Amino acid sequence: MTLNPSIDYIVHVDQLEIGDVNRMKNDFKLPGGKGINVSRILKRIDNTSTALGFLGGFTGTFINEWMQHEDIKTNFTTVADDTRINIKLKAGEETEINGQGPAVSVQEMDELKKVLSHLDATDIVVLSGSKPASVPTGFYQTLIEIIKAQGASFVIDTTGADLMDALEKNPLLVKPNNHELADLYQTTFTSVEDIYPFGQRLLDEGAQYALVSMAGDGALLFTQDGVYRSNVLKRTVKNSVGAGDSMIAGFVGNYTKTQDPVEAFKWGVACGSATTFSDDLATAEFIQELLPEVEISKVK
Repeated sequence: MTLNPSIDYIVHVDQLEIGDVNRMKNDFKLPGGKGINVSRILKRIDNTSTALGFLGGFTGTFINEWMQHEDIKTNFTTVADDTRINIKLKAGEETEINGQGPAVSVQEMDELKKVLSHLDATDIVVLSGSKPASVPTGFYQTLIEIIKAQGASFVIDTTGADLMDALEKNPLLVKPNNHELADLYQTTFTSVEDIYPFGQRLLDEGAQYALVSMAGDGALLFTQDGVYRSNVLKRTVKNSVGAGDSMIAGFVGNYTKTQDPVEAFKWGVACGSATTFSDDLATAEFIQELLPEVEISKVK
């Protein structure tokens, strides 16, 4: 589920001169949005999914056609307004200019809710990312109530109040990074060990599993049986966009097959790392290459 998808327009320039004409070195367009990224990685590790959310206009058509080209099933809710375009300007450092997203009507929101009314107990819904400004606060909670009423499970990858409010509904998985976790509990971390009690709090407050990514320090998995940490794979970092989404896809995709959270964690780390070392999302071949390099150890 991606409430606010985008076309990510990636532009490379040698040097950016504000107020002057700049020539692109190269550019490309990709479907953007956290849930869309999850679906694309799930496809690459042989899991089927259906991409949901709001799409509109010629930009929405671009995204839908791209997903169909990758043989990913879609059931987007059509909105009258255009899906947004996010600009990723790479000139040494990366600068992002993100659109607000479409105006979504009450009727369009109701149409999206109807899609979720057809779930069953075998479904897992991944709720990812921000919502358009026109969608009211608490909309995620409304969707979660519909999901739970159908007996389905859900994963939520968002921050702040939306994440905190979702915990009591027993999400299968939450995945804040270390900074988001610190903000959630209004604290700071000076060591990896500082994170342990707050990862445990996510479980105490309702999450079944919690992944905490820590960039160059690897990642942590919190379970009722203990805390596990991954090693850090070594390659050239090319791309931070989509790494967390890839980790969720790897975890959920494997967990549905094995019901083993530690093995699922290993897949999550491989998928997330492979995207970090790629220009776009990871390929299936690269994920398989990295998988044997992932080491998981129990730390608590």
